[in-house]
Amino acid sequence: MPDPGSLLRIAVLVAASLATAACRDSGSDGDRFALDGKLVVFNYRVATATFLVNLKPVGPVEDGQVAIASFEDPTGGAPIEVRQKIWPAMAKTTVTTPPLRCIVKGRPYGITIRIEDAQGRQVQAIETSITSSQDQTELPDRPLVVGPLYTPNPELAGHADGKLPDVEKLSCPGKAGGKAD
Repeated sequence: MPDPGSLLRIAVLVAASLATAACRDSGSDGDRFALDGKLVVFNYRVATATFLVNLKPVGPVEDGQVAIASFEDPTGGAPIEVRQKIWPAMAKTTVTTPPLRCIVKGRPYGITIRIEDAQGRQVQAIETSITSSQDQTELPDRPLVVGPLYTPNPELAGHADGKLPDVEKLSCPGKAGGKAD
């Protein structure tokens, strides 16, 4: 029978192994960043929708690194490229698109992220996609409020739902008849 000190060492090693195994996947060997969240942000107050991706460092972060994200354009146009400086002292780097149109519920949109060093050399590539749980047609036609005091938008007077009856709808790919609802 092993001595009590050996049993304690074995228990500590087993606990440490289990704790390590329970840790979140931080990427493969050599990766410097892992995805730490991605979502479609619908801001009803200002009637905009954007894609957002968080990157978490899992390896050394060097000064001068940049994340270059290429997001599939929901309108069917050229990919939307966003460059974001990576700050070594920050726990996360967030990459956000400008406002988008034509986001369709349940459709995956491709994202490619390149991490480049200060000399512009690629040090990592990440491929993923993002899918919305809502359709962009649920957004109001105009911002619900305007100005710094959140004044109700006068253009929407009498239309509490934010939908205007005579607004020309944007033509979006993948919609019946080629029109957004």
